[in-house]
Amino acid sequence: MGKTADKKESFQPKILVFSTNNISDPGIDFAGSSHMHYPTTVDVISVPCSSGIKPKWIMYAVEKGFDGVFIAADGTDCTYLPDCTARTAAVVDEAQKLLEENGFDPKRLKMAAICSVCAEPFVNHMKQFYNMLKELSPVNEKGDK
Repeated sequence: MGKTADKKESFQPKILVFSTNNISDPGIDFAGSSHMHYPTTVDVISVPCSSGIKPKWIMYAVEKGFDGVFIAADGTDCTYLPDCTARTAAVVDEAQKLLEENGFDPKRLKMAAICSVCAEPFVNHMKQFYNMLKELSPVNEKGDK
């Protein structure tokens, strides 16, 4: 194998997860306390509501070396806003446009509703996202191009 193949094989994508205090955090904690395995390169930041995430935070995370960003959204269970799902979807749309404008593949951002008992779905999302990011290759400060 060549150096390029070796580098891709050893690549372990870094994923930043925005998780919500009341809804997705308990589900992610449940995954850990149940000893479910997902990539060790996943870092979680808690926020009150997924609709409050700023697209520039996502852009910043990718520029600083995260290969992907995952929003563990409140969905219809949000305790703050009845239209949280629509607002979070708008954040994702805007952030994907921002990523693309700056030369990054918009597939580096994913969103899914993760409930307080959704340990297995969270683990599955992390594994699938990780594998997809492996196909994209590592992010670099100049974008994907």
